[in-house]
Amino acid sequence: MILDTLDQSARYEVLSPRFAKAFAYLRTVDGTQPLGRHDIAGDDVFAIVQTYTTKPQESALFEAHRKYIDVQFLYSGRETILWAPLTAMKEETMAYDAEKEAALWKLVPDVTPLHLSAGHFCILYPEDAHAPCIQWDEPSEVFKVVVKVAV
Repeated sequence: MILDTLDQSARYEVLSPRFAKAFAYLRTVDGTQPLGRHDIAGDDVFAIVQTYTTKPQESALFEAHRKYIDVQFLYSGRETILWAPLTAMKEETMAYDAEKEAALWKLVPDVTPLHLSAGHFCILYPEDAHAPCIQWDEPSEVFKVVVKVAV
């Protein structure tokens, strides 16, 4: 898991040529992108633009993916994403679904909260269980782009 600001994203582009494409796209985000999927490099790299109101932690579930790395970028608003290693997940609520490209678990007590505000991103690998969209102190309207980068 990596947490940083978009201003520092160039240092992570060396991790994968697909990250360079992901961050190049994120640098164009201005809050006017239509919601939904935006192809960057077909199924290898694509963005999902979304807006929502953050929710209380009690309603959150952990998720993890197998085929994609998430680059979650907040253009506006603020949220908490809970992080824990996938090995810490105990109570599965949804077995891995290849169509949804996710599995879900109930929250575990030992988590690391990641606080993201406008301009922050986090990179979440398949071994990083995460519970996004959680309010940070109070509910917030969020404009977020999740870039899916094939492993």
